[in-house]
Amino acid sequence: MKVTRIVLCAAPLLIAIGACGRQIAPAADPAPQPASPAPDPIVAEVRVVEPPPPPPDTIAIAASEVTKQAVAVFGDSVGVPPDSTATRAEEKTWDIDVRSYETHARVEFYVNRFTGEAKERIVDRLEAGSRYEPMIRAKFRAAGLPEDMMYLALIESGFSPDAYSRAAAVGMWQFMTATAKGTGLRVDWWIDERRHPGRSTTAAAKHIRWLKDQFGSLYLAAAAYNGGSGRVSRGLTRYADELEGSTGEDVFFVLAQQDYLRSETKEYVPQLIAAALVGKDPERYGLEIRPQPLYAYDSIRVGPSIPLMAAAKATGSTLAEINELNPHILRGVTPPKDSVYLSIPVGRAEGASAALAALPVADKTPYRRVQTLKGETFAMVAKRVGLTSKQLAWYNPTDGRQKGKLATGRTILVPSPDVVRAARDVPDPAIEIYGSSTVNHIVKKGDTLSGIAKRYRTSVAALKRLNRLKKDAIFAGQALRIR
Repeated sequence: MKVTRIVLCAAPLLIAIGACGRQIAPAADPAPQPASPAPDPIVAEVRVVEPPPPPPDTIAIAASEVTKQAVAVFGDSVGVPPDSTATRAEEKTWDIDVRSYETHARVEFYVNRFTGEAKERIVDRLEAGSRYEPMIRAKFRAAGLPEDMMYLALIESGFSPDAYSRAAAVGMWQFMTATAKGTGLRVDWWIDERRHPGRSTTAAAKHIRWLKDQFGSLYLAAAAYNGGSGRVSRGLTRYADELEGSTGEDVFFVLAQQDYLRSETKEYVPQLIAAALVGKDPERYGLEIRPQPLYAYDSIRVGPSIPLMAAAKATGSTLAEINELNPHILRGVTPPKDSVYLSIPVGRAEGASAALAALPVADKTPYRRVQTLKGETFAMVAKRVGLTSKQLAWYNPTDGRQKGKLATGRTILVPSPDVVRAARDVPDPAIEIYGSSTVNHIVKKGDTLSGIAKRYRTSVAALKRLNRLKKDAIFAGQALRIR
């Protein structure tokens, strides 16, 4: 009689998970990175050698039954044959419910798209995400969230810290300014923490947790993340009769069947499920993912108006390294009035503060000052100092918006070449866009309705009418809609 043989061997991990990034900082600024997730255990592989068709007096045992018995004997560390697509999927588990919906028509559509026409783009995005995956999973786990909600970032931005949408949503998690500030992120002319992978992920975990607690469902939370909690909440009330009897994650799919949610929001959850299916089991779909170096950094606290180039010199780093780790520093220099934490390459924090203090004054001086001449415009000053008007306006935002001639003798800050080289050419972080004709302006200290109206070429009356203001008084941090 021929016998089915079971051969056990150690299967290599497809993606090695290393240590997560470290931060040296008090909890008030960049929160310490959680410990990295432990590496997955080595998976034993069961190879089933099928005999030829048995004679009538022999009992045939299916390969799946052999696998089941092997698991019973050896425990969960036993896997399935890599060439068996039907049973391979049992190797992977998700902490969000993807199995109940993987045959849903829209989920299947996106799985086919991600592994077909969009395959190269998805591979690129998953490779980019491999850099941040341990950090994201650790932060979501610490927030009490399923780690596989990380695939929201795949759908939102492709894991890009520099992503910028038509609605002026920014960063890996595509926060609007007002929402970002509500989670505790700093967003202003000098710093935009929506672009910082670690801090924005902490904020995303907080925001998703709020939504999950509000709706009691991860997929409703995801829909609210995309379409707004108010819209989802109103939909649950309006279609209460249709939703009666639905529970758990089914509620989203029933609500999506109604003519209510925007099409983008209806498609959002199926995309998330498809992204989790493909992203966590890429080999099943023939995708080869090359893991990228893990995102990791240390932190040092530096004072106001310190050029990033000075931080690079003090830590023995290149400007490119410092710039890449600090995408939230917009102008190539720390803010003029605040001490902040800078991210630096791992292992270079010791002695960095002393080295920075010892640098020549010239290395730590970001600007020189010039006086406007009689009859000069801002553009004329920019040309005189060898910069574009936009570059000069980064450091003189109020003057840069002024039209016509400047007052004679006015002081203009002229940044050093190193500061300009490290600056980011990004839109004003205060802008939020709703639809095609409305922007959101976040009021800054010193703003007035007349000044805002002049900037946006509208009137005070129009601003008050659109924002239902009874008085001219406004306050810092207030969001004003502007048509």
